[in-house]
Amino acid sequence: MDYLPIFLKISQQPCLVVGGGQVAKRKVTLLLKAHAKVTVLAPEILSELKTQVLAAGGQILECAYHAHYLAQQRLVIAATDDESLNQQVFNDCELANIPVNVVDAPALCRFIFPSIIDRSPVVIAISSSGQSPVLARLLRTRLESIIPAAYGQLAAFVGKFRLEVQRQLPDTPNRRAFWEKELQGRFAELVYNGRYDAAEQHLAQALATHQQHAGEVYLVGAGPGDPDLLTFKALRLMQQADVVVYDRLVSQPILDLCRRDADMIYVGKARASHAVPQEDINQLLVRLAQEGKRVCRLKGGDPFIFGRGGEEIEELAAAGIAFQVVPGITAASGCSAYAGIPLTHRDYAQSVRFVTGHLKDGTPNLPWSELVHERQTLVLYMGLVGLAEIANQLIANGMRPDMPVALVSHGTRPNQQIVTGEIATIAEKVQASGIKAPTLTIIGDVVKLQDKLAWFGQK
Repeated sequence: MDYLPIFLKISQQPCLVVGGGQVAKRKVTLLLKAHAKVTVLAPEILSELKTQVLAAGGQILECAYHAHYLAQQRLVIAATDDESLNQQVFNDCELANIPVNVVDAPALCRFIFPSIIDRSPVVIAISSSGQSPVLARLLRTRLESIIPAAYGQLAAFVGKFRLEVQRQLPDTPNRRAFWEKELQGRFAELVYNGRYDAAEQHLAQALATHQQHAGEVYLVGAGPGDPDLLTFKALRLMQQADVVVYDRLVSQPILDLCRRDADMIYVGKARASHAVPQEDINQLLVRLAQEGKRVCRLKGGDPFIFGRGGEEIEELAAAGIAFQVVPGITAASGCSAYAGIPLTHRDYAQSVRFVTGHLKDGTPNLPWSELVHERQTLVLYMGLVGLAEIANQLIANGMRPDMPVALVSHGTRPNQQIVTGEIATIAEKVQASGIKAPTLTIIGDVVKLQDKLAWFGQK
């Protein structure tokens, strides 16, 4: 982040605006909405700006700028068309450690004004870090249409009862679960419809009958890496979980979408290097849920395709823990789509088979003869290290040496790489490329389409 997003409480605090034109007027309007004590300083000031400031109890100074006017100011805005004056205001504020904004000059700003959606007391701020104010405004317009004005009424109503709910439900996770339920149920609907007495009665009854939230586990497929491939349900559960238990294949942009105050527990597993053994992960999920926490077990791809999700829910079921399973886009679908390789095609493949490329005790452990089929696409997960042995075994069991192969590294992510070749020589090409795990290997004539279709799938 180039800027730290914060909300400043400037009610009845002195704020200085240097400039007296239309730009200054727009900034003054925002400051007055936040009930600031505004002083406007400029040799010439618009009459309507004077009226606006004086009516709000502010001060008008029709004179030239001097640094001594910065004394006691909480923040300063320079809104003039004089670049040298704007620079001087910025320099003086820097010396005085006063936050300063120079309009339309991001390099001279210690804070910037975002696009604002005002549903007071709910306020949503959108910023492009000064790079594209028009884009920020377009985003604001889109959000304005989907955020009802009644959200502000709901927030204000909740504020009246916040301390009472906190007193009766001192446990933070339990209290959070209470509010999440009520803010998405009948209580919220009553407030939206202006039935405040009924809403108050409902809230009192809900508080009196509320029980300690039972722990639950959400087994969520995070997909192959692109956060745009998450399902709506996955995102919702990620946002409400108290704890997120995640593995190595979950990308950072997806982790950034989890609730910010959730506890993050890494249990990543790489080949021959398990941060936490699977048995310990199973027990961890049970323990956290038994503590009454909502646990998001975030797994790369789909939990039930080489994700060992079945083992985890077996343990949860045996312990009587409630759980939900949210499918994710498996790596085979995501990587092939982004690489421009259809897994099936009327002219090339009428079936597709998924297998794991892990080798047991250093030796192949796959039904090789079943995997060799002329009109079938073969997809190998985690096959990078054993690629040479896999290729040799497939050829030895009848696969033609010129069968097309594609190896996709970090599929669907910005650093996606693709190496294509033939099964007889793919291991050498991959080694020379320096490609890194995680990878997915696609074997079959459908790979011939990659050159033609890749530009559709590449981001």
